[in-house]
Amino acid sequence: MVVPIAAAIVVLAPLLWIVVAYNNLVRLRNHCDEAWSNIDTELRRRYNLIPNLVSTVKGYAEHERALLEEVTRLRETCVNELGTPARQADAENQLVRSLNRLMARVEYYPDLKASRNFLELQEELVNTEDRIQAARRFFNGNVRDLNNAVQTFPSSIIAGMGGFTCREFFEIDDVRVRAPVRVELG
Repeated sequence: MVVPIAAAIVVLAPLLWIVVAYNNLVRLRNHCDEAWSNIDTELRRRYNLIPNLVSTVKGYAEHERALLEEVTRLRETCVNELGTPARQADAENQLVRSLNRLMARVEYYPDLKASRNFLELQEELVNTEDRIQAARRFFNGNVRDLNNAVQTFPSSIIAGMGGFTCREFFEIDDVRVRAPVRVELG
């Protein structure tokens, strides 16, 4: 009676481990997919804000046309970039740098800086940038966990048999569009 039970344990324990390891890899892959979807949602939110921001600035700063066209072009590039996180990050870095240049140029237009519409758009853009950074950190944490499971023994055996591969991190410059500090006296 003891021998059949021991034999069953010897056979079933590795099978159970394989099932648990495989299911863990699937869970980690799904977390990465969900996290990337969250980043995509926030990036699209930014892309939807940019035309409004450009239109608002355009009315005040007609001679900044080249920069406004660059921001618009880079927005389109980012919207259409469906490649790897590294390619998306490259496009996003270019867009963020252009947005930062645009916001720096706004300093020359006191009427624009005081415009309620512009201030609301700027604040919304800052909030969106913060949400993108949070989503990026969440995604990269999930990628780290998946990559660890794919690369460490013994789960690497199951990962290789199951076709699981390491994912790329979403690395973008930590350059954010910032709203000016508001100081109210009185």
